[in-house]
Amino acid sequence: MTAKTQDLTKMMKDMMGAFPVDMTAMQDVFKTHAALGEKMSKVALEAAEKSTEISTKWTKDTLSKVGAVSTVKEDPTDYAKAMTDFASAQAEMTAESMAAFAEVAKRVQMETVELMMAAGKDMSEDATTAVKKATAEVTAAAKKATAAAK
Repeated sequence: MTAKTQDLTKMMKDMMGAFPVDMTAMQDVFKTHAALGEKMSKVALEAAEKSTEISTKWTKDTLSKVGAVSTVKEDPTDYAKAMTDFASAQAEMTAESMAAFAEVAKRVQMETVELMMAAGKDMSEDATTAVKKATAEVTAAAKKATAAAK
């Protein structure tokens, strides 16, 4: 008497064939995720672009102010005044730049929250649709299997 091993691959294939899965639901989920990724990338790229503009303006303004400090002065007190003016202008530019960066961050945060809320709603709808469809298919397959067994 020889022991016969079961063909698990065939058994799994037969079992999966009894419960068909519609991949369109998975495709819809994938499309939803891809759309979210695209929107999030757009938000990040816009923020990076705006941040670069702020940094570039700040650098240009600073360099123009350094030019005034580095020129030759007639009176030694003019050097102190130039440094004081530079420090004052730098403090003002820093405050303005930080406020601009904060606005960019706030906008990114608001847009991200809006996107995540919308994505959550979309994903919930996709999941509900997929579960309803899968339930109907499994029920139909179970009925078919029950009828075939009788």
